[in-house]
Amino acid sequence: MITDWGGVLTSPLNDAIAHWLTADGIDEARYKDVMRAWVRQAYDPVAGTVNPIHGLEDGTLAPAEFERLLAAELCTVDGGPVACEGLLARMFAAFHPVEPMYAALRAARTAGARVALLSNSWGNDYPRELWNELFDTVVISAEVGMRKPDERIFRHAVELLGLAPAECAFVDDIEHNVRAAESVGLVGVHHTDVGATIGRLGELLGVRLADF
Repeated sequence: MITDWGGVLTSPLNDAIAHWLTADGIDEARYKDVMRAWVRQAYDPVAGTVNPIHGLEDGTLAPAEFERLLAAELCTVDGGPVACEGLLARMFAAFHPVEPMYAALRAARTAGARVALLSNSWGNDYPRELWNELFDTVVISAEVGMRKPDERIFRHAVELLGLAPAECAFVDDIEHNVRAAESVGLVGVHHTDVGATIGRLGELLGVRLADF
């Protein structure tokens, strides 16, 4: 089992962003316009190579520089500037762990499954103190110089687990990443609901991971 972090093991990204926009008084329409363009470029094989999101995720752009670039594009609801320092920490401050997913990972490992984390990093403050009990291996995009949906990062995670792609299920809340994993041979699980994801993983592993 290979799983994403933000939006799968945490509360939804949109909820955290909404909290941040309100807390910092940021113009929501402006934020959406900027991020819509950046995200579209980040998943384009040509435009994405010079895109801030692409650079942040593959480690070629420092988090502080990303914060500066994004803050320069945003404004508050009254037209004022947005502070760049600590921007990423504020963006994800409302993330909280989804305990049923954590319990499912532990149950999977207890049942003998190998479990990996595969995350596109946004300078996140991961709960690394939990990793030994949750994962057999961890792949963070900025630390390996690759990012989803690049097929190389999926192959890298699979190799670290010592398995073949067809022996692995990949869970992500971004459908584009799931389809990319499937193109490499992994079994894709598009995460939209905790119960449905845990149920599907249980089916694939042949074990019951939780009671709902």
